[in-house]
Amino acid sequence: MINKFLIVGTKINPASRNIIMNLMDLGKFNFHLIDGEMLKTENLDLSKINEYDLVIFASKHKSEKSGKTLSIHAPGNFKEVWGGGVAGRLCPTSALFSKHLFASLNKNKEESELRYDITMEATHHGPLIDRPSVFIEIGGSIEEWKDKKASFVVAKAIRDAIETWKENPYNEIAVGIGGPHYCPSFNKIQLNSNVAISHIIPKYVFPITEEMVLESINKTIEEVDFVVLDWKGLGKAEERDKLIEILEKNYINWKKTGDINK
Repeated sequence: MINKFLIVGTKINPASRNIIMNLMDLGKFNFHLIDGEMLKTENLDLSKINEYDLVIFASKHKSEKSGKTLSIHAPGNFKEVWGGGVAGRLCPTSALFSKHLFASLNKNKEESELRYDITMEATHHGPLIDRPSVFIEIGGSIEEWKDKKASFVVAKAIRDAIETWKENPYNEIAVGIGGPHYCPSFNKIQLNSNVAISHIIPKYVFPITEEMVLESINKTIEEVDFVVLDWKGLGKAEERDKLIEILEKNYINWKKTGDINK
């Protein structure tokens, strides 16, 4: 059961600072405000973190294209380590809360008329912790990180998601595999279907391994019903065949994104 939430922010990041300041004005929440980079596990007070059921990291998102984005993703590293964590290790995450937070972010963005894109991202970067966690980020350049309206929208989305949180036992739980880092096919499913997605394995970490698939499933705190495949984003036929072989070997059900009503 998820009842106790902790919001982690950092003083060195303007996006994070502004989100935290807005949240302090919006209500009473539990915070862990640090001085260093939150992607590095060693900068966190793990004894404090372990007192909570779910950790929300309020952060910036750095993009080479510098697009205006508000994004959500689970932390972890499939191969290379991005800014912290351990290669091949993922944090636990909640598909149900991620879906709930994504809906809240979309709702608040639409109501504010903020001209940002809303997206999920594939699982990436640290820190590595044992508590269920999710990142919510403002991207992609310093201009967006300092955008006070964007930080207010994100803070309000967090506030609303926490205050209205109630587990939905009717959602189907899935791990996503395939496609790009930003997840257009999975975004539609998360927002418009009965399916809740936890970790996402993107095409750029292929060739996929059995360990990647099992780690994604095992680090979803709900029981996973199936894997959802971005079929066109799985690469060549031999890569798709290898993936299906891994899934069937482990008796893991799977569906294509096109098979899901949304």
